[in-house]
Amino acid sequence: MNQHNCFFPSLTRIADLEHKPFEIESLAREHWETGDYVQAEVTGVRGQSYILELNTGRMMEAMLGDKVIGAFGKRNATLVGVGTWEAIENDNCMEALTSAGLFGKSTSVSPLMPKFMSLKYLGHVTRAKTKLNMQDFVQPVQERKLETPVVLLVGTSMSAGKTTTGRVVIHELKRSGYSVVGAKLTGAGRYRDVLSFGDAGADHIFDFVDAGLPSTVCEPDEYRVRLRNLLSRIAAIDADVLVAEAGASPLEPYNGATAIEEIHDNVRCTILCASDPYAVAGVQAAFDFKPDLVSGPAANTDAAISLVEKLTGVRALNLMEPSSIPALGELLKEKLLGR
Repeated sequence: MNQHNCFFPSLTRIADLEHKPFEIESLAREHWETGDYVQAEVTGVRGQSYILELNTGRMMEAMLGDKVIGAFGKRNATLVGVGTWEAIENDNCMEALTSAGLFGKSTSVSPLMPKFMSLKYLGHVTRAKTKLNMQDFVQPVQERKLETPVVLLVGTSMSAGKTTTGRVVIHELKRSGYSVVGAKLTGAGRYRDVLSFGDAGADHIFDFVDAGLPSTVCEPDEYRVRLRNLLSRIAAIDADVLVAEAGASPLEPYNGATAIEEIHDNVRCTILCASDPYAVAGVQAAFDFKPDLVSGPAANTDAAISLVEKLTGVRALNLMEPSSIPALGELLKEKLLGR
């Protein structure tokens, strides 16, 4: 196989597929698994969602007939759509559930969103007649206990401002002289979120793809094993602070609750990014925790901030306003230094 005849979205960034030869072999359904690398052909009617995020993070528009390498996975996005490779039928028609190359078949899609990119399964990526999975490219690491203080970002849903908030927090921590790791612990694979943490100044960036997961929609026990691999890598950095984003909300099937449980002892500051003030109250009641700060759309205006504080008693800041940054800096200093 000439690997230059196809495109490599960002779920392939942990692999060597662009640089070493491979073959494409159609496999019987009983051999398919989450994380398998497969090749597909772009089909259907080109639309707004026919965009690929390459393994460099660059975005490109796919064209009909293009061949793409991605990975089988699952997505449960509350505001966009739900899908899984397990829903692919005998016609081998499937979709790109994210621009990063998360391949499966949608089972529920928001009517407000454009259709996912249509694809046709061509076969599995193989070497020496053996299929390749994302797990094959995860380097073993000595397990280490995470000692790094954590600023935890959680949300009431997707698109609640977690990544934007993370960028502001990282920028402020770097301005204050800290060495920072930025990490996305849960979600569906997209490189641009953690790349933006690097753009904000993070010294190192990680996400669950580094541990071989196309998304964190999986069994909690499996996720815990992969997360500990990831946290061991982060622990080896020995940074001053870890800014960790738990994508979506703790109540969604992305293992957010498991992630929070694993790093709980290290959390020094929790920022809840919320879509609206009532969502703050809902997550606070459902998950039984009180954040140190609320940000995101729920803090976009003075009226929203007042309502958050009235409903929950939690301070809220519009972190897009430069005038809020000194207060954020004081909060981070208080929580990280204990004063």
